[in-house]
Amino acid sequence: MSLNRAVPLSVLDLVPVASGSTPTHAVRNTLDLARHAERLGYTRYWIAEHHGMPGIASSATSILIGQVGAATSGIRIGSGGIMLPNHAPLVIAEQFGTLGALFPGRVDLGIGRAPGTDAATARALRRSTGPLSADDFPAQLAELVAFLGDTFPPDHPLRAVTAVPHSDMPPIWLLGSSGYSAQAAGILGLPFAFAHHFSSANTRPALDLYRSTFRPSPGRDRPYAMVAAAVLCAETDTAAQWLAGPTKLAMLRLRHGQPGVFPTPAQAHAYPWTPAERAAADSATASHIVGSPETVRVDLDALIDATDADEIMITTNVNPHADRLRSYELIAEFADLSRHPVAGGAPAGRTG
Repeated sequence: MSLNRAVPLSVLDLVPVASGSTPTHAVRNTLDLARHAERLGYTRYWIAEHHGMPGIASSATSILIGQVGAATSGIRIGSGGIMLPNHAPLVIAEQFGTLGALFPGRVDLGIGRAPGTDAATARALRRSTGPLSADDFPAQLAELVAFLGDTFPPDHPLRAVTAVPHSDMPPIWLLGSSGYSAQAAGILGLPFAFAHHFSSANTRPALDLYRSTFRPSPGRDRPYAMVAAAVLCAETDTAAQWLAGPTKLAMLRLRHGQPGVFPTPAQAHAYPWTPAERAAADSATASHIVGSPETVRVDLDALIDATDADEIMITTNVNPHADRLRSYELIAEFADLSRHPVAGGAPAGRTG
């Protein structure tokens, strides 16, 4: 059986560095997974920006997006997302203008308002000791849109500055895990991607807020909501639960302020879990979809029905890499990706 409602499925990659491996292997695995996802029929391949984490090699996000674009031929590529507080808007416009010139019509620009790292690393990225403020985000976003679209008013102080190279403006998405970005995306008439994989309690309220505040924009007359979910599929429920152990241990270490490389299933099994730690890890991963193809199909159907998602973006961290590839393959087999309505493309719309 396939999914009850055909929606596009996409991939979110954090470029995990596995125990016993290196960042070089992690990047090679990303390129391998991207080619695999394209062959299977996934719609887009996004890379998430993170900093200061030994187990995640996606800090130079734009560089990796370019490498994924060069390794593939048609799948959409992009950011899930670029963390706007970490960068001058002009720099992002130049980087994505370059990506657009290299891969015309394939690039998405997903934008987040969090730094995606700790306070000290955020200060180092920004070269500023000033505090981050949500109040800065609208102005930063407006500046980025103006650089991408070359739409500064004649009297604007940056009117004489041009983002070079300048190519067609990529579709801009807002990413979020709360109501703030949901409402901003609605008011601006942008597509919205919600981080269900780590903020599941807010998923439905945020999507409701997005849809209720949506205002049509040039090229977009209706809301478009993507839900990012952590999904792991194996041949059996037991095998999937075994492969899910490292994610729980990695999240526990992160919460204890001890981030590291991504563990193996054997390491997760051997860890001396206390009952409190086990409960905390289970709670943190309660929204994750883990199991056999039939279990995952049923749970994905339930998620799509509960959220009325237009698209699901799947993130899967599995060690070893072969089992990660297999997870995406098993999902593609029952999802029948050839059925989805925007295969290989993007929802209509731009920032305007």
